[in-house]
Amino acid sequence: MQQGPPRKGDTVDDIVGQLADAIVAGQYRPGEKLDELTLANRFFVSRTPIREALSQLAAMGLVSRRPNRGAVVAELSEEHLANLIEVMAELEAVCARLAAERMSGPDRRSLEADHLAAAEMVRLGRTDAYAAYDTLFHARVQSAARNPQLSEMAALSRSRLMPFRTDLFAYPARLARSYQEHEMIVTALLRADGARAETLMRQHILNSKEQMTPVRAAR
Repeated sequence: MQQGPPRKGDTVDDIVGQLADAIVAGQYRPGEKLDELTLANRFFVSRTPIREALSQLAAMGLVSRRPNRGAVVAELSEEHLANLIEVMAELEAVCARLAAERMSGPDRRSLEADHLAAAEMVRLGRTDAYAAYDTLFHARVQSAARNPQLSEMAALSRSRLMPFRTDLFAYPARLARSYQEHEMIVTALLRADGARAETLMRQHILNSKEQMTPVRAAR
């Protein structure tokens, strides 16, 4: 039985996160119908936040809406996933180039301070803390590009891939590798070297391809 009205913000975000994790983990298989009423009962909410959550999942590419079938789990091939990663790499690469050219002095100092602080996370193997730092790092570079439309596109591209990045920092070696790549990007940004920042950011995103898992249909 539903307990009070659903909260539009946190409730929808929580539903999106849980369903995305379940889809990536294979608990819902490609082509499987996502019934609104069943999901509403599961999360103790009305169907309204369920519809909004399904819309967000559709924007992320995890759910497809088909005539007369409602929402079903989408099949995401390795090729589709690779294409999405390439899009994110190009968008974030441009953000890095513009950020290198447009960042203010305080922006550069703050970026450097946060990067240096993240070294301790790597040393201690604090994967959750580093994952949060990584998200902040990329958001800061996007913002520093001083192009709201580009930043919005880059952020949307990253959000569509977020469910496939759950194991990105599962091992200490991956934290160290990511930090080393960030080190080179930060150095380029501090030196206002837009061309190098662009190249390094593109490669940094493409390097994550091997750690992302496509959602495959059951055989």
